[in-house]
Amino acid sequence: MEQRDWHCLDPDQVLVALESTADGLCSIQAKQRLDELGHNIIPERIKHSPLSVLLHQFRDFMILILLAAAIIAGMIGEPQDTVAIVVIVLLNAVIGTVQELRAEHALAALKEMSAPAARVLRDGQLVSLAASDLVPGILYCWKPVTWCRPICACW
Repeated sequence: MEQRDWHCLDPDQVLVALESTADGLCSIQAKQRLDELGHNIIPERIKHSPLSVLLHQFRDFMILILLAAAIIAGMIGEPQDTVAIVVIVLLNAVIGTVQELRAEHALAALKEMSAPAARVLRDGQLVSLAASDLVPGILYCWKPVTWCRPICACW
């Protein structure tokens, strides 16, 4: 689908460009577009293992400086300083890993709880669809059902 300044077009021009009607798409057209364009979803981020999250904690610049300081302290004969720095860096990495894994878990739970839906015209009838099933050409109806706008987003 070509890029356009959809917001500058007259609603009738948008309907013609998207091959839709004032009654919305029929179920068959919507199914065909959904099959052709795919679902309206943001791709999932690759999940990382707890080990990779832990190792990622050591990529911070300040952590690398502390590890260098621990090595230097060990080389000049200060074992207490070396142990203290290493323990602090390891504790920081463990706490950071736990926090990041909890945040990812909370975000996943929130995503499951929210199931966005949209009120659209389908075959001339006002129906509720999952937001993932929206395709270009569907007429989206705002909450106070006074008017409907064509969906012009390009997948």
